[in-house]
Parts: sequence; C-alpha cells; structure tokens
Amino acid sequence: MQQIETIAEMKSACRATARAGKSLGLVPTMGALHEGHLSLVRASKSQCDLTAVSIFVNPLQFGPTEDLDNYPRTLERDTALLRELGVDSVFIPQVQEMYRPGAQTYVDVSDLSSKLDGGSRPGHFRGVSTVVCKLFEIVRPDRAFFGQKDAAQIALLRKMVRDLDMDVEIVVCPIVREPDGLAMSSRNAYLNAEQRQQALVLSRSLLEVKAAVEAGERDVGMLAEIGRRVIASEPRAKLDYLAIVDPDTLDPIDKVSQGTLIAVAVWLGTTRLIDNILL
Repeated sequence: MQQIETIAEMKSACRATARAGKSLGLVPTMGALHEGHLSLVRASKSQCDLTAVSIFVNPLQFGPTEDLDNYPRTLERDTALLRELGVDSVFIPQVQEMYRPGAQTYVDVSDLSSKLDGGSRPGHFRGVSTVVCKLFEIVRPDRAFFGQKDAAQIALLRKMVRDLDMDVEIVVCPIVREPDGLAMSSRNAYLNAEQRQQALVLSRSLLEVKAAVEAGERDVGMLAEIGRRVIASEPRAKLDYLAIVDPDTLDPIDKVSQGTLIAVAVWLGTTRLIDNILL
C-alpha cells in the first residue's frame, strides 16, 4: 500500500492507473476509521480495480466553536486497517498541502448548503464540497463511496457533481450500525458510558416514525411529532432537528412516500450525532 502525502505524487499515481485502463475507487475519510468506513472500502474493492482512501481532517468544515482540535486522530491504526483490507493507496496530506497560502476559492452548493446540518453548522457544507471537489480533481476516481448516514452531504455532493459535470459516480452504501442500533460514527468515541446508552434514542425515534408509517400514518406533522416525543423521552438529549424531507432537495414534504428521508440530529453533552432512514 502506497502512503502518499503530496498532491503531485497522488496525481501521478492516479493518472498512471487511468493510463493502464484500470478503474479507480475513492473513499474520502477524516480518519478515526470504524466499520462504516471499512464497508465503503470493501464496496470499492468489489466494484473497482484499484481503491484509494484519503485521510484528511478538513478544517474548512469545522466551525470556530467545533471539535477540530479534539477530533480523533488514529493514523497508525487507520493505515494498519487499510493495509489489511488491501487498499492500494492512502492519501494523507497536511493542511498546508491541501490549502496553500493565499487560497481563496471555495465550492458552495448554495441552496443545499443551508439545509439540515448546514442550517445548524454554517459554513460546514461549503467546507465539505470544497474538499471533495479538490479530492475528485486530484484522484479523478471513477466511483466515490459515501455512507448513507451523511444523507445531507450525499444530496449536496450529487448536486455538485451534476452541476459541474464531474465524471465520477457517487456510490452510497448503507448505514453500518452497532448491534444495539447506534449508527457507527467517529464521534461516538466522545461518548461516556451513560451517553452511549442515551444515544440509542436517535435510532429509536426513527424506528418509531417508520413503524407509524407502516401502520398507515402519512401526515408529516404527526410523524414528526412522534419522533420528537421519543427524543424528548431522553432528558439528556437535546434535539437539533428532526426533519422529514425529499432526499435530493432536502425540502420538507407534505406527505411521505417511498424514498422519503427522515433525518435526526441530537446533542448529547458536547457531542452532536446524526442518523436517518429512507422509507
């Protein structure tokens, strides 16, 4: 497995793959890898000739009061896991390599950037779209693999790819959960034992809404209230949002149907967790 730190070297390796006529998959990550990330790697390996993974804690997607400095960094463990899975290259740039002094160019998917997580974290999605756009240009993958847990991010990146005519396929893989239902996340490492148990309220709220839909409820207001009541049953959980929206536009809808996105974000202490289901 190649470990590459510079843009020039990563471009060279990826262009050589293209010249050889081999397909290339990319799994963008911020490290602190868990089974959710590894499932994306396996998906890439099953669909592409070669697989590249990026590990970069992107400062542009963190707000001034967010957890950039404390975000878990486990590079040695991460690279060992990727080597074991047979990843072909891992791109590990420093911040000054990705954002050189004087850089002033950003990618802003303006409408989607302010919805769901974008409404709670101003500037977050501009940081996401900018770094992913750069990674797509550096690597030029045939396919890029993302997890369904980041549903709003997926909508944003699909729109960016369409609008900018990027020659890359966005592949979305299912949420990977712990045995008790908690969606895997690098931020789960912040939770103490009590908060870890409290965090189950996210998946429980989604399952209650889904059950109501399956029982025949279609009124969006009633379904949202069902989900909010479940969150309220956990006193330590502070609801950020519970939204029932179109998965592509992230706009609220009047009536649920197949493919409707139900998304939730909750604070437990200083840790913000997200989860969702597609009906």
